[in-house]
Amino acid sequence: MKTWTKWLIVGVLSVLFGLFVLANPVAASIAVTTLAGVLFAISGGFQLFAGFGEEGGMSKALGIGLGLLMLLLGLSLMFDPLEGVLSLATLVTILFAASGITRLISAFQMRETPFFWPMLISGGLSVLLAGYILAHFFEIAPSLLGILLGIELLFNGMGLIALAFFLRTAKGIMKDKHQAKFDK
Repeated sequence: MKTWTKWLIVGVLSVLFGLFVLANPVAASIAVTTLAGVLFAISGGFQLFAGFGEEGGMSKALGIGLGLLMLLLGLSLMFDPLEGVLSLATLVTILFAASGITRLISAFQMRETPFFWPMLISGGLSVLLAGYILAHFFEIAPSLLGILLGIELLFNGMGLIALAFFLRTAKGIMKDKHQAKFDK
């Protein structure tokens, strides 16, 4: 199987999974939260193991403390995923607001450049999105992570499909250039 075909298949699968996730955003949000819980618990277990292996002192205490915190967070997300969805949705909303405010501040530092308006609009939209999520939090929060994952899968899939077709045409272009070198 050619390389571009593999990328095309992965891209199409990503688009299909994105559509599936967008059709079931609450279930996807719970699945993402549960998966995050599993990963935090595993990381916390490894961190605890590494912390106990440290020589005494502050680094041992910090390693064990961080490992215990990550393990407890992971268990909390795994065994109460709906509450975890709300916590992660809150975190995502805070990140939208913070990145929007940061871009607004950056925009005003770029006032005399052509990048002022794109940066201002981008920051303003992020802040408005965070405000909208906050205003309708309990209606939006359960599906927010699933919607974001679905959109990311769609964009990722479209990008991979574009990459596949680029690789397909670029290979032909490279062959033509290579052949033209020997024709001289």
